[in-house]
Amino acid sequence: MNRITTSRMFMLAAAFWACGSSFSFAAITSSGSKTEACVADCKGVTPAMLESFQKAYRADASSKALRNALAGTSIDVLAVDADSRNGFDTNFSHRVKSKGITDQKRSGRCWLFTGLNVLRSQMMAKNDLGELKLSQAYNFFYDQLEKSNLFLQGIIDTADKPMDDKMVEWLFRNPLSDGGQFTGVADLIMKYGVVPADVMNESFSAENTSRLSNLVALKLREDALELRRMHAAKAGAKKMAERKEQMLGEVYRMLAVTLGEPPAEFTWTRRDSKGDVVSTKAYTPKSFYEEFAGNDLQNDYIMLMNDPSRPYGKLYEIDYDRHTYDGSNWTYVNLPVEDIKKMAIESIKDSTMMYFSCDVGKYLDRNRGVLDPSGFDYESLMGVKFGMDKADRIRTFASASSHAMTLVAVDLDSEGKPRKWMVENSWGDGPNNGHLIMTDPWFDEYMFRLVIDKKYATPQVLEILKQKPTLLPAWDPMFAPEN
Repeated sequence: MNRITTSRMFMLAAAFWACGSSFSFAAITSSGSKTEACVADCKGVTPAMLESFQKAYRADASSKALRNALAGTSIDVLAVDADSRNGFDTNFSHRVKSKGITDQKRSGRCWLFTGLNVLRSQMMAKNDLGELKLSQAYNFFYDQLEKSNLFLQGIIDTADKPMDDKMVEWLFRNPLSDGGQFTGVADLIMKYGVVPADVMNESFSAENTSRLSNLVALKLREDALELRRMHAAKAGAKKMAERKEQMLGEVYRMLAVTLGEPPAEFTWTRRDSKGDVVSTKAYTPKSFYEEFAGNDLQNDYIMLMNDPSRPYGKLYEIDYDRHTYDGSNWTYVNLPVEDIKKMAIESIKDSTMMYFSCDVGKYLDRNRGVLDPSGFDYESLMGVKFGMDKADRIRTFASASSHAMTLVAVDLDSEGKPRKWMVENSWGDGPNNGHLIMTDPWFDEYMFRLVIDKKYATPQVLEILKQKPTLLPAWDPMFAPEN
């Protein structure tokens, strides 16, 4: 055997530790051929690999300049494609009128803001009202109480299963959150009604939900363990139900001291669009909803989904994906995006807003309020290709619906094809007066859910609704709550 230098021995020793016991010192030769061959069997990063990477990366003048720029600048700033801003038209051929931008602040209630924004638009148009804002705090109070009951009753229903059962584990991981989706909007409003914003104002904890939700979740987990111990001790269904009610009473107190107690009745002065007083009368939250809205949110609306990772033309249901125990699981029709666009266009042309959700964090230019895949050139900046399609991004957890907004406008070309879309957001004032503009290619790739009135549904969709839904598990990764 030829003599081995100290540096050579060091590299081989490092390779040994990287590769583990599969490495053989029989590979140590003067030629080094067996050492390089070992790389194929190694499962860690070896010195040989690093040497190869270093040779492949050439620190030329362009790379050095890029490195210097990225050292103190956001990737998104340098990835902006300046040419994509040229000639960007913000006019829309069809737009639903709305008044007043809302702000969810530091909370995950986008789903509730979106649902109430759709509803208030209908109420204003139907009743010739001036600007109207509905109370998110009111419905959020009951959302958190109902989710607490959903969790505790789920714990009772699964009390005979072991802690490592998949469903039990999922429950303990997800006792409640401030996120949600349209099914929650529908069930909560039909059960509890709505109130104007000035009847139950926002509190600090309503606008900053994380601490409250974390504390309620902590208490719920503690309560869940007690319920499971009661079941193991054969306490009986009646005693467990009584104890659950006491636990919910504690949750009610936590919500009341932070959000305020929801009104059972209130007096409200109605003004028309000119600001003139029409009437002053007493309402309950449900009578207010029935007088000014009255539509059946649980039965008159359909959720459409574009999920190319699953077969189209089918009805799906998400197990345990609901806000109230006595409510409905989230059920949706999966369709090609072009089919969804046709129904969305019909709704906008008829001056009807829609509940819309998407992966809002992708290619978002916050300064302009624009969502456009061509607006950022990450490939040129990083020198790599990003080639996954929408289905692959879903399968690999790279993309999912993360935020709900209100779809209000579409811009159609001379042939009736969409060029871009607009949503009313709930992030307060900002570019485009609090609205986001999305190009049609972005809509294709990052739109996920749209809720339409049944009257805009095609015969194909109505036929699919007759199917027995395919039940998907509660932990399906595609269906995290929108925040």
